[in-house]
Amino acid sequence: MPPVIQITNLSKIYRLGEIGTGTISHDLERWYKMKIRGLEDPFLKIGEANDRSTKGKSDVVYSLRDINFEIQQGEAIGIIGKNGAGKSTLLKILSRVTSPTTGRIHIKGRVASLLEVGTGFHPELTGRENIFLNGAILGMRKKEITRKLDEIINFSGVERYIDTPVKRFSSGMYVRLAFAVAAHLESEIMIVDEVLAVGDAEFQKKCLGKMGEVGSGEGRTVIFVSHNMLAVKSLCSSGILMSDGIIQSQGEMSKVIETYIATNKSSSFSIIEKESSGFVVHSVTASNNGIDGNFDIEDDLEIMVEVSSNMEFEQIKINLYFNTADGALIFATRSPFEKFEKGRYLYKCVIPAKTLNDNMYIIDMMVLTKGTIALHDIKEILTLQGHEEIRIGDGLGKFPGLIRPQNLKWTKQKSIDKF
Repeated sequence: MPPVIQITNLSKIYRLGEIGTGTISHDLERWYKMKIRGLEDPFLKIGEANDRSTKGKSDVVYSLRDINFEIQQGEAIGIIGKNGAGKSTLLKILSRVTSPTTGRIHIKGRVASLLEVGTGFHPELTGRENIFLNGAILGMRKKEITRKLDEIINFSGVERYIDTPVKRFSSGMYVRLAFAVAAHLESEIMIVDEVLAVGDAEFQKKCLGKMGEVGSGEGRTVIFVSHNMLAVKSLCSSGILMSDGIIQSQGEMSKVIETYIATNKSSSFSIIEKESSGFVVHSVTASNNGIDGNFDIEDDLEIMVEVSSNMEFEQIKINLYFNTADGALIFATRSPFEKFEKGRYLYKCVIPAKTLNDNMYIIDMMVLTKGTIALHDIKEILTLQGHEEIRIGDGLGKFPGLIRPQNLKWTKQKSIDKF
């Protein structure tokens, strides 16, 4: 049986700071060499890998480079990798939101995409009207959409607001309705980026269950991008690991995840310089007696977040999430919800010694303002590896568990006078 998706030598380049190649002469040169002489795009030759940590010498970068893979009907494929690896660009090309620079794509069937909150929604239309709009975009008849309408509304859980313009929806309501539409309308291929992170835990579980049902039960093809390794592993049988715009590994999902974890080098310092609504996150740093992302669990671990703003916020808090290497949340901590005055500040969180274990911890961060509006939601901001120096007389070896709080209070007393 031929594959439903076939990608051959796919590349996507961007010229930094400009649209197109910059000049008419460059556009004509590119057109002449590619279309008339059948040669390689001359601007691909100077393109660099999309490594955001280095300045680079060229202003042309590869977001994707020489991507090749096939997907069979009914397969559930997980695509993983760090931020900036090219995952979302690949999904946008598959969803026909943008076109590739070079390469061929063959897609057999209708594609329903959920790439970001409100994808394909018109803000002035009601939820009900947007369901019909999305169905029409997929090429479905009104009769087909009407047949699924009640099921979509019930699954979304926004029935009370279904006749309200979606511009008044919260981000969670957007995601609920958008996922319900993508999952229930009769497309052969379903593409889901990690927008499900916006929903609550109960809805995420509901979505994952529906995606599993869509894939294995209905024989539809599912492409799923997420930083949650547990979700990807439970849903997908095969996977693709991307790094700097290339495919680093592909095959069985569990083995791809193992490769990702093994190559996910520890990082104790992360320069962000990311701005949202006037609030800037400059850097996140881990400080401990350990070095290069390794920390000694016998000592305090300090996480420092440097931020600034030229405006005041009535309320600001910073959340840190400590996850296992495969994406399971271990615990979260947050700063006090308090007024933020203009200026540059350093927030510091201290994890007491003998709390964490000799495991790998991946830290996510979220900055929230009044009404729990997320100004920043940054995944994998730090990756830290705990270790313990060998203590004389302690033959326990590696202590079991994801954390190992050693300062818990134990007492001993005699319960019977005569024994």
